Amino acid sequence: MKIIGIDPGSRITGYGVIDKNSSGLQFVTCGVVKSSPKIPFPERLKELHDGLCQVIEKFNPQYASVEDIFFARNPSSALKLGQVRGALIIAAMGNDLIVKEFTAKQVKQTVAGYGQASKSQIQHMVRVTLNLTSSPSEDAADALANALCLATHLDTY
Repeated sequence: MKIIGIDPGSRITGYGVIDKNSSGLQFVTCGVVKSSPKIPFPERLKELHDGLCQVIEKFNPQYASVEDIFFARNPSSALKLGQVRGALIIAAMGNDLIVKEFTAKQVKQTVAGYGQASKSQIQHMVRVTLNLTSSPSEDAADALANALCLATHLDTY
């Protein structure tokens, strides 16, 4: 079964797709969906939504793992990030994916064994776990870490 991990961001949203099957976990793809900073925020939400829908349609995952927000620098940022998450969750659910949410701490604990792991530690563990030849970008690595977290917890659902 394919799992897409999503790392929400109002400018750059990371995604990572893995396949969990009888032989283990395999990397499928990863990357980012970018929004244009010069257009109004509602249009940026649509760009992110539509970009994620294209990825979902191309790789056909059955599950989505979306990072839950627990911290933002200011209320305005928190509200925008919440709207981004909503648009991305609707993109996933609109394509009939089963959506699960994990906090950053849960993802880090699962992937790196330490809930306060740094971005570089997550990149390294994602690269090692999925046998990648190089580390993905921070946003894509965070998304792959979300997918790995769901793959690990999938049997509990």
